[in-house]
Amino acid sequence: MTIENTPRPAALGWDASWAAAFDTAARTLGTNGAAEPAPARVVAEHRGRYIVSAADGDHSAVLAGRVRHEAASRDQLPSVGDWVGIARGSADGTAMVRFVVPRRGAFVRQAAGDVTAAQVVAANVDVALVAAALSGDISARRLERYLTLAWESGATPIVVLTKADLSEDVDGAVAAASVSALGADVIAVSAVTGLGLETLSRRLVAGHTAVLLGSSGVGKSTLVNQLLGVEHQRTSVVGDGGRGRHTTTHRELVRLASGALLIDTPGMRELQLWTADSGLGSAFADVEAAAASCRFRDCAHGAEPGCAVREAVDRGELAAERLEHGHQLRRALAYLKRKQDDLATVEARAKIKSLTRGLQSRLRDKYGGA
Repeated sequence: MTIENTPRPAALGWDASWAAAFDTAARTLGTNGAAEPAPARVVAEHRGRYIVSAADGDHSAVLAGRVRHEAASRDQLPSVGDWVGIARGSADGTAMVRFVVPRRGAFVRQAAGDVTAAQVVAANVDVALVAAALSGDISARRLERYLTLAWESGATPIVVLTKADLSEDVDGAVAAASVSALGADVIAVSAVTGLGLETLSRRLVAGHTAVLLGSSGVGKSTLVNQLLGVEHQRTSVVGDGGRGRHTTTHRELVRLASGALLIDTPGMRELQLWTADSGLGSAFADVEAAAASCRFRDCAHGAEPGCAVREAVDRGELAAERLEHGHQLRRALAYLKRKQDDLATVEARAKIKSLTRGLQSRLRDKYGGA
């Protein structure tokens, strides 16, 4: 299947690389005698049903049983931004998702609550827009968490400081955020005055996918409407202190007039890392650069002699709070890894018990006995 005869997927980011990956997935996973699958992109998800966009338009879709059965965990099921192979033909026009094309990357967090599980917020994104409101107290530590996961996803992060019209020192806020957003651009925008909107729009390239992330009430829905030029997302009245109320209820991929693609997401009340070793290195590149001069390669940047990182802190070249937060994130990842390993052990034991019981049952059926 070529780009030329799939104009709609091409408008959704389809390219020669995706075409090759799709053909490989189709051959590997097979169709079980069904019609040849067509490429489509997941643009929305609603309680187990999907909206997918294919060459002939948008379709409601459900998962084939095989896809659900063979997924080792919830994060392996389709998410907004994924490319999938679909087959059509049901009486009500519903498409069937037969396989998921392997992702190029994904923004993944620890699922909210007490469960130990990954949640894919958006798949196959090129740019991660991390929104924070200038009308509130911008948390440097929260920005670092978002940026760590953004770098881990393979996307290029951009910090978007919204509601700039409510700030008395926009330049100072941009400078402060840039300290935590090392390696990422910081753009202040205002939906009221139009400040920064053109600059941000230029960073959203036709055929490339951006994801908009941030806490509830920072103005993401208003920003989406501004970028679209239409009232697409419902917004709420700004309350005291310039803080809006959460309005986005589901993830959705929308198409901008420029040809760029944007995934809007609900506000996140908590953001815990899932896996982010390389993301931490990128988000804390200043720490990594200083660590290259430490006397010991395994320096923990504590009380070890010859620690170049602690020396940078003492000279005022590196904020002590930033170093400590990097330590906290690494400890959190180590703790989560232990929980993941424990969970995997429990699941493996349960699987062995289930297989053993099944074998014993078959042996009793075949040879008799208690």
